[in-house]
Amino acid sequence: MPKKKSASEPKKLQITYVKSAIGYSVKHKETIKAIGLKRLNQTVIKEDSPSLRGMIQKVNHLVKIEEVVD
Repeated sequence: MPKKKSASEPKKLQITYVKSAIGYSVKHKETIKAIGLKRLNQTVIKEDSPSLRGMIQKVNHLVKIEEVVD
């Protein structure tokens, strides 16, 4: 039987940089860097948190977000 995830285990998000930040504000470019993205089509996996959700919401037009299922 597969193990059930415990409620305390945080979800993980796969964030992919899909559109260039050229022409957008400096704050958007800094947010992309803070997420850990440097190049287009680069993907990072981060633990879900309110602060990360806020950063993603700010640049949602530049990134693609998917939940990682283990």
